[in-house]
Amino acid sequence: MAREQQDGNGGTELGRFLRARRAQVTPERVGISTGPGWRRIPGLRREELAALAGVSVDYYTRLERGREHRPSAAVVGALAAALRLGPAEHGHLLDLATRAATMPPAPRTARHGSAPSADLALMLENLRPYPARVLSRTMDLLAGNRGGLRTLPGIEDWPAGQRNLARYVFLHPDARKLFADWDDVMSGCVARLRALSGLEPHAPDLAALVAELTAQSADFARLWERYEVRPFALPSKTLHHPEVGTITLRVQAMQIEGGAGSRLVTYFADPGTPDHEALVLLDR
Repeated sequence: MAREQQDGNGGTELGRFLRARRAQVTPERVGISTGPGWRRIPGLRREELAALAGVSVDYYTRLERGREHRPSAAVVGALAAALRLGPAEHGHLLDLATRAATMPPAPRTARHGSAPSADLALMLENLRPYPARVLSRTMDLLAGNRGGLRTLPGIEDWPAGQRNLARYVFLHPDARKLFADWDDVMSGCVARLRALSGLEPHAPDLAALVAELTAQSADFARLWERYEVRPFALPSKTLHHPEVGTITLRVQAMQIEGGAGSRLVTYFADPGTPDHEALVLLDR
């Protein structure tokens, strides 16, 4: 079987994940006494993580550098425990370990501006006044009803092919003022793209988006290097909207059958509340 392709520095996605997570675990967090003196890195050294996981330093080094491609489930579990990974991160590590020993899938092509099906367009229309939008796997805005667009002030000024939620969050001048939970929205966007990059490391549309955001946003570049992987599922979202003021909306999202990873995301509020009245105004 073909092994996971290496990047120009000889690493793999598995190695990048291990390095990034190792850098974020301090010795004190795992009960290692460092004693006096300066440490070159704030996180764990390779030999410290290897000892915690019960593997040799040579084996771990080869794994991190992409020269070892078949870690067992027991080794992956030991590394996950040593790195204090949560369930989502542990699952991502398992996926990367599996991919390291198998052929990567064919790259996917971009789907900017794909028109929704007639059924999906009808659904979006009938969800009004609740804002709803369809996002691709890379968070391209493929379709939306009136509220789905107007809850992202200024996004309609961008060409259809440029409308992407992550691009909006990090590059649009109104985004930082819009989201009350700005830090959570930022980290959630990056975590979703990071998880996707582990499954599709050679997808050209994803690579282009990441390159753009890394070059243009210091916040994105910083969070990308942390390599955090977790579900992005905020139960509600508070917006400081320039037209209707502060509103808090509940959120539901679902995968679209046959949609190549696209999702339908809907925001709603109880009828009769000020938040619902604000949605009615945005829908006009």
